[in-house]
Amino acid sequence: MYGERIMVHAFCAEGTYYLFDSASGALHICDALTAEVVKKKSGEPYDLHGVDESEIAEIEEEIETLKKEGALFAEEEKEIPLKSEEVKALCLHICHDCNLRCEYCFAGQGSYKGRSEYMPFKVAKAAVDFLIANSGKRRILEMDFFGGEPLMNLSVVKQTVDYAKAEGKKHGKKFLFTLTTNGVLLDEETAKYLNEEMENVVLSLDGRKEVHDAVRKTVNGKGSYDVIVENIKNFVKMRGDKHYYVRGTFTKKNLDFGNDVLFLADNGLTEISLEPVVTDEGSPLYIAEEDVPAIAEEYRRLAREYRRRKVAGEKLFNFFHFQIDLDGGPCLKKRVSACGAGNEYFSVTPNGDIFPCHQFADMPEYRMGSVFEGKLDGRIRAIFRDNNLYTREACKNCFAKFHCSGGCPANNIRKGGDINTPYKITCGMMKARMECALALYAEEKCEEK
Repeated sequence: MYGERIMVHAFCAEGTYYLFDSASGALHICDALTAEVVKKKSGEPYDLHGVDESEIAEIEEEIETLKKEGALFAEEEKEIPLKSEEVKALCLHICHDCNLRCEYCFAGQGSYKGRSEYMPFKVAKAAVDFLIANSGKRRILEMDFFGGEPLMNLSVVKQTVDYAKAEGKKHGKKFLFTLTTNGVLLDEETAKYLNEEMENVVLSLDGRKEVHDAVRKTVNGKGSYDVIVENIKNFVKMRGDKHYYVRGTFTKKNLDFGNDVLFLADNGLTEISLEPVVTDEGSPLYIAEEDVPAIAEEYRRLAREYRRRKVAGEKLFNFFHFQIDLDGGPCLKKRVSACGAGNEYFSVTPNGDIFPCHQFADMPEYRMGSVFEGKLDGRIRAIFRDNNLYTREACKNCFAKFHCSGGCPANNIRKGGDINTPYKITCGMMKARMECALALYAEEKCEEK
């Protein structure tokens, strides 16, 4: 049975020992000896050589007390996600074309390994109608504008926003819009529009100029940093307190990516996500398993710098991978079922074809239907709907499972071999950055007391 082995994760961060109970979400600070006793009880490698048995017995008694209180070695609840037929979000591939030629682009430099294509308004209009018709009782609906580069088809974005707002009002629905852009076309007029209409804006920038320019090139093969950086910085200033984040990618060429996070923060771009590249093994950008220890140490180094800046009273930044909420985070059902791709969330290509998410758009075997057909392939939907933590054997005893949710389905399929086999390399990175997040969370909670 899933969750048969009750596990508590013991780890050390900057000389402080922590215990994390994944079932209850309880996080404890302890001493080194207690950590080793817990490791033994969790079935992890431990070292109790030379320790007096009476000391161990005393600690085990304390552990039993916490267990009775449900704060350690808690019984894991099993809550199967509801099999909802409601659609809550669509990602519109507003444009299968791009004005950059990024080396690691999963979308084949914007064309998704096909021909350049722009979504006409009739397709976007049908997508809005499809979402409303299939949203059931949901009042809040989400629509993402994606590419390629969506600002290359801004006129259709504007038409779609206007139409969705009008139709939403008719049907008692509210649309929240997000747009992802590389910033090349982000002039003042466009920035003003996005600030008015978009709930969130995702800005692509990899960090330091030399890092960014090495992989994110213009169509003529030159670096794009100088073209976009001022556009992005000006946009963020205009954005005020509205949601945005800078989304970058690190590769084998910049395993010191913590410097890129700090570079972005020092340039006023304080909402930051920096993701590891997922690419083919033959690529010089490929992150291999032997790189994971260095990446884990880089996360720890970045966490140390965050602490230093906080103590020094310097301006802080939000690094998304260090953000964790053990008190008011997503409910268990959501943590078990992950992102909702292929069940509640879908992408729409320029011709109206529907896929589980944008990362499947170049995989014709995952076509689920069309916005003009008004129905979805039940067989493919069931694959994604029924996929969750309880179907992934590799996740069963992982302390990070309720915060990772088993990884990205697309990456699992492409790299793990099937949807239920997590991509091993990203698993290692996830565990490392979660330890950093837990330690920082504990420190903040202690400061509040």
